Amino acid sequence: MSWDKAAITGVGTSRMGKFPGVTSNQLAKEAFVNALGDAGIPKDEIDGLITMPGTTSPEGAKHYLALGELLGINPRIAWSISMGGATVGTLVTQAALAIEAGMASTVAVVFGDAAKTGGSRFGAAAGDDDSWGIWGMFGNAANSAIAASRHMAVYGTTSEQLGWVGVTMRKHAALNPNAIMREPFTIEDHQNSRMIVDPLHLLDCCLISDGAVAIIVTSPERARDNATHPVRIMGMGQAHSLQKLEKEDWWYMPHQREAIFDAYRMAGVGPTDIDVAQLYDNFTISVLLWLEHAGFVKPGEAGPFVEGGERITLGGELPVNTAGGNLSESYMQGWLHVVEGVRQMRGECGPRQVPGAEVTLVTGRGMTLNTSAALVLGR
Repeated sequence: MSWDKAAITGVGTSRMGKFPGVTSNQLAKEAFVNALGDAGIPKDEIDGLITMPGTTSPEGAKHYLALGELLGINPRIAWSISMGGATVGTLVTQAALAIEAGMASTVAVVFGDAAKTGGSRFGAAAGDDDSWGIWGMFGNAANSAIAASRHMAVYGTTSEQLGWVGVTMRKHAALNPNAIMREPFTIEDHQNSRMIVDPLHLLDCCLISDGAVAIIVTSPERARDNATHPVRIMGMGQAHSLQKLEKEDWWYMPHQREAIFDAYRMAGVGPTDIDVAQLYDNFTISVLLWLEHAGFVKPGEAGPFVEGGERITLGGELPVNTAGGNLSESYMQGWLHVVEGVRQMRGECGPRQVPGAEVTLVTGRGMTLNTSAALVLGR
């Protein structure tokens, strides 16, 4: 029996790419207006606002104040949180729980960033308290490169297998008119792309983009009166590993499995019930780890599973990141994975639609590989 006490009734995105002179909050407003239009509701129905500040948002934890003023709303509940790529799953969860508790009736969950034009650096030291930089380990690519190297050493995973994830995500993006990168590439192109942090090549790495996403969460009863078919929030999960280098298996991020299986239990489903998966892909190795954590394959089997791309592509055993993901659609810190999950459940994806899809898994991870969140969405 799934949870089903809240639903997603609207999703909206801004333009994606590089937009000099446009602020993150202006992009967020664009996404918010589009989400309202998608749901078919006026903004005065929004009585909750939960936001994630972008890397270029100067307000930080007070981001909801500036964005709420720009949007022209006065919500009953409001706050801002940043947990990297795990944020969207966490904020959708908070919105759903607030609705169940009667604290709000319709909540807008919003993220906007101008990272591309704002000069955000994802390869720099984390700050004054960063103790990793003294070892030459700077930024997210270095963290995931260690995970990839260890997976290769323990399980025999190859760079070419990682490359098939990138090739397949680009294949899906070619079917998405909103994707930033749509030009197909081959496994040879992947292997010949320059090394970023060994063993991760350029084509193992996600995009950096300007853009915004808004998601409208409400009760199932209220959602039935809106313009679009509501998408059920069947299950939710979070898990964190706040200890890092002192844990021998930190690189494998075992807490991600906990987040997913908590969501499975709440939804009353298991791996075999998932029709399509939107797996957070800041790097290609991330997809391999998610496949193992979600129980689609056993530990160490993800490399052979993705090889050739047939199993994770449209028409395969488990279509993954059907809009192109962070690797090719746009890097919105995992927010677009929820949007694509919603659209797949509505049957709105045109040539990339998974026929008969009824359940989707959406995952996210962030910070120094130590936060994770998962959602199970249903028709």
